[in-house]
Amino acid sequence: MSNLYKNRVEKEVKKFSKREKDFRNGAIVYQILVDRFAPSENLEIKKDLYKYPKVLKAWDETPKPGPFNKDVKYWEHELEYWGGDLKSVISKLKYIKDLGVDVLYLNPIPESLSNHKYDASDYMKISKEYGTAEDLKELCDRLHQEDMKIILDGVFNHVGINNPIYIEAQDPKSDKHDWFDFNEKYPHGVRLWADVPSMPEWNLENEKVRDYLYRAKDSVIRSYLRNGIDGWRLDVAFDIGYKFLSELTENAHDEKKGSLVVGEIWNYPKDWLDSIDGVMNFTFRELTKRAINGDLSPKQANTYLDQMITDSNMEGLLKSWLILDNHDTARLTDQIKDDKDRKLAQVLQFTLPGSPNVYYGTELGMEGGNEPLSRAPMRWDMVNDSNETYRWTKSLIHMHQNQRALKIGDFISTRAEKIIAFERKTDNVDDTVLVFMNPTDKEVIEDILIADSKIMNFSNFDIILGDGKIIDFWAGFIKVSLKPKAFVVVKPNTKVVESYTAYKRV
Repeated sequence: MSNLYKNRVEKEVKKFSKREKDFRNGAIVYQILVDRFAPSENLEIKKDLYKYPKVLKAWDETPKPGPFNKDVKYWEHELEYWGGDLKSVISKLKYIKDLGVDVLYLNPIPESLSNHKYDASDYMKISKEYGTAEDLKELCDRLHQEDMKIILDGVFNHVGINNPIYIEAQDPKSDKHDWFDFNEKYPHGVRLWADVPSMPEWNLENEKVRDYLYRAKDSVIRSYLRNGIDGWRLDVAFDIGYKFLSELTENAHDEKKGSLVVGEIWNYPKDWLDSIDGVMNFTFRELTKRAINGDLSPKQANTYLDQMITDSNMEGLLKSWLILDNHDTARLTDQIKDDKDRKLAQVLQFTLPGSPNVYYGTELGMEGGNEPLSRAPMRWDMVNDSNETYRWTKSLIHMHQNQRALKIGDFISTRAEKIIAFERKTDNVDDTVLVFMNPTDKEVIEDILIADSKIMNFSNFDIILGDGKIIDFWAGFIKVSLKPKAFVVVKPNTKVVESYTAYKRV
């Protein structure tokens, strides 16, 4: 065996083996709002927690935009609650496990006035409506027993105006005055996140602030990791910036090796992946939507996918979250009205490099426009096998979980012009997956070069999902036929027929 071949094989085997052992790569992530996911079993006991300016709503009511409450500087829909808590989340773990989830991601849970909790008044306390530190510990333990992980939403760019540190810092004589950027030139006298009156920004340039948030042993980020969580999703991570994200991520890893730090970063992923484990890949989302609605041709989609993935480091992309909807967007059913188009978008979500993020209720086909309409209570009445969207989503999750290349594989682009086409591959040819998609309104047939030396001439292909025709495969060229708005996900058939297979030594 030549050293060149031997070294290449050993390097490939080691790379994919390492990826496979890391839960962060290609994980199925399920996102929930604790208040809206499952009804509390102890609501009567908790009712005193929802006094003015808060309002407790019935589970079958739908959120609606409300007026601004000048007394407390919040929009009224930010103060409406539906009563879910950590214990009610625990009661639904079987559902989450059966769905095929690897990682449960919770929107913020620290103490604050609002229902969204992006305005923490005390990071180290669980908001009483949601439960206690003991409830969180139980949830962590139960998830770990089921071989699942838990990620919390961390809001470390800003706090709420009710935070005692901020209240103290308003005194110019306080030793915490420079923990925020007070300036009389600002409309509210202090720098605010997106000029929201209830959210003053931390002065992260102050080392004491960074010590408090993530550097000290008893810092917020380190304490939660030490107490059982497996990582953080960072709100508005783009506002934190490259330097501090890198420092934050390093400290999280120091506290818990292999923990995940993924950021809400709407920008092109390339440079950000040098500072953080993964991003919420909004470039993927935008590219997908434009390709599906016809703003990008299949050729352009192939080119831009290749560019994004080539520019970015694959290890970071595999840990990045592939999202189509979440709490900040309209639900998928409202964004993409046509069922066939929606399915095409989801196929890309579950086959491109990364970790598919499923927003609670999307697997059921829940509807909802922009926030707060997209944050309605979970429709448990829609959980049944007659729900076609539910069956479809489970089939996507099952495919992703059972195809090694889709979880940890490299991405091989094509130069197809009529069809969105790409390959996912590992060190083992048996894992190879090919994806072909026609987002247009016309039937297409195209010859596409598959640049993979391991796929044998005259190969047959097994369909994993979808409906398309592989006409033939000759010397690297595959001829694919797809009807309008159709897709097909296939893999080469490497099995022995009678006594022979061309794949026996590759």
